[in-house]
Amino acid sequence: MILTLLSLLTVPEPEAPHRFVFLGAGRFAQYADLASLEPEGDGGRIRVFQVVEPDFRAGGTPYWGGWSWWRFDCGPKGHVDRLDFAGVREGGEEGPSTPDDAPSYEAVQGGDAFEMVVAACNPEDYDTDATTLEEAVRQGRANLDAGG
Repeated sequence: MILTLLSLLTVPEPEAPHRFVFLGAGRFAQYADLASLEPEGDGGRIRVFQVVEPDFRAGGTPYWGGWSWWRFDCGPKGHVDRLDFAGVREGGEEGPSTPDDAPSYEAVQGGDAFEMVVAACNPEDYDTDATTLEEAVRQGRANLDAGG
């Protein structure tokens, strides 16, 4: 009985539900996770997942892609700032996170950052494309194979 109780204490917590919205595909397929949206003033923070092509490897390790936290504003200039990047190995293991010290910039129409700002500032206008990371990777790779 004690072992059963101990095993219950070590069960990992289930992953929080995602609300992935497909932003587009170029070099990577981009998905904003609207479930991660944290409003702040006229903007906020949101997490975006970049899906890489199948069989992508770095240092011999296969990857699904990577997460980045972004800060954005919904004002007329739509500035964005990528705060970090954390690779996600095949199977879902994440990290470590590396800070991105590049300065913020204006999101211009036609770019990935612009699509992210539009989705983050208008989340009620978007249907959910995927609810798990695995589903986003599967769909993202299909979009990459189809050319976007």
